Amino acid sequence: MTELRRILLDGSAVQVVRHGDTLVAGDGREVAVDDAIHLPPTEPTKIIAVHLNYASRTEEFMTRLPAAPTYFHKPVTALNSHRGAIVRPAGCRWLNYEGEIVIVIGRTCRNVSPDEAGDYIAGYTIGNDYGLHDFRDTDAGSMLRVKGSDTLAPVGPGLVTDWDFRGKTLRTLVNGEVKQEASTDEMEWDMHYLVADIARTITLSPGDLLFSGTPANSRPVQPGDVVEVEVDGLGRLTNHVVTGPTPIRTDVGAQPTESEEVVSTALGGDWEFRGIRTPSKDLYPSTVEAEED
Repeated sequence: MTELRRILLDGSAVQVVRHGDTLVAGDGREVAVDDAIHLPPTEPTKIIAVHLNYASRTEEFMTRLPAAPTYFHKPVTALNSHRGAIVRPAGCRWLNYEGEIVIVIGRTCRNVSPDEAGDYIAGYTIGNDYGLHDFRDTDAGSMLRVKGSDTLAPVGPGLVTDWDFRGKTLRTLVNGEVKQEASTDEMEWDMHYLVADIARTITLSPGDLLFSGTPANSRPVQPGDVVEVEVDGLGRLTNHVVTGPTPIRTDVGAQPTESEEVVSTALGGDWEFRGIRTPSKDLYPSTVEAEED
């Protein structure tokens, strides 16, 4: 396996190769991993994400998977990097993490079979598919503002080639405490299937990103929290949450809401799939109490 990263080096975006604790550029320049200013490992033309894929997440929502995957789109302006700040706009409260493995397309891909799809994958990275559920009442269908607001698609720290996705463990930690943990063997549709499915009608270009789903226990985070997603063989993606400097404008558009749908989805309920099941303080005491403060 080879780990490639993109960093800001002497004012320029440079691809480097990781050798232990050192990142080495093609011209021989070196920088310590801990000292590097990271950029997203690719420059995608599009970012696509699957809704449900992990068994634990499906069970959490008390639903069944559809016959085939369903997807949504995250704008490229949502792209963020390792150690980047995740901005929760002022006036919003329900920002959730969703740790995921991200497929990186390596060459133009269209109309391929699942058996062929691996030949079109450059490698894999880690992503966190943050959701701003304050906008779920108005954008639940497209997920545009829920999943596409600025900074809500961090990926990194690097692109790992020749990585086998089978039997790997994904964990999401908040302030050092494990919140999500699952094996990729939980996935209903594997990486090759997802690529082939999308490429039936949509041309995938080099650098495009495909988020492959999250396990159970996506929950809200607060400004000041440090969120890490780690995957066997891919490393650890780290971000911190901050409050945006200005509130959502009130003179245009739908406003953030705190309906039963919003709260239920943010706290692990099943509104979107079966109806209302708002968790109580007994189920999630720390989260509910934090939101009431």
